[in-house]
Amino acid sequence: MSDDALANLGMYDPAWLRSANDALWAALGRRLRAAGIADVPDGLEREASLRAIWRNPRLLLGQTCGYPLVTELGGTIAVVGRPTYALPGCRSGFHRSLVVVRGEAPFRALQDLRGTRAALNGRDSNTGMNLLRRAVAPFSRDGRFFGALVETGAHLASLAAVAAGAADAAAVDCVTFGLAARHRPDLTEGVRVLAQTPESPTLPFIAAGDASEERIAILRRALTETIADPANAEACDALGLAGFEPAAVEDYAVLLRYEAEAAELGYPVLA
Repeated sequence: MSDDALANLGMYDPAWLRSANDALWAALGRRLRAAGIADVPDGLEREASLRAIWRNPRLLLGQTCGYPLVTELGGTIAVVGRPTYALPGCRSGFHRSLVVVRGEAPFRALQDLRGTRAALNGRDSNTGMNLLRRAVAPFSRDGRFFGALVETGAHLASLAAVAAGAADAAAVDCVTFGLAARHRPDLTEGVRVLAQTPESPTLPFIAAGDASEERIAILRRALTETIADPANAEACDALGLAGFEPAAVEDYAVLLRYEAEAAELGYPVLA
């Protein structure tokens, strides 16, 4: 078994973006080795589940959803920072979800979705569940808003469900939507954006919980320099990456605030 650490960039890694993620990792790896990190893996880990990767004590660099970060990962990982994406709906260090419906659907506002079928990638998702819950909470009645929920397992699958008519709406994070529109317009051409959710910090880059301050500093410097390096412009453009900034778990407390606000409005569970 290799003694190398483990790396994964799997939050935005469909088959049509893997070559860009591989190129980004190759560039990052060179900087990390030059900075003195000896156990940099040659490639990205794509076989293990994301949860297994997040909790692996050999994790050098990964990326997680903000909601698991604040609800279950806690002190088991170290937050390295958060990226900036040059895509519609994003701003420096922040993103949001786009509530999408079929292009020909009659809906004109969020409240029009009452009683419809919503697709979500998972109940542990900030962009697919938590932000959507906060967005529709003011329109809920007796703890309910949607008529049915369809759990798809992935944002792209939720997008496909809406386009195919298997669901009426879904909250898809603006990075996934923007990347699909850029590289696979066939995935977005059958839908339109009805509304936007509140914003939240972008998906954090993380390391193993026992990573030293020196190691975190090296990772932050390597990410900043790699994304800014014109030599990596093609890969970064493909991934929508425009920048990076250090972050801490406290930056993601807003996700729990949205959860609490939805509960205060009588809508503690997406339903």
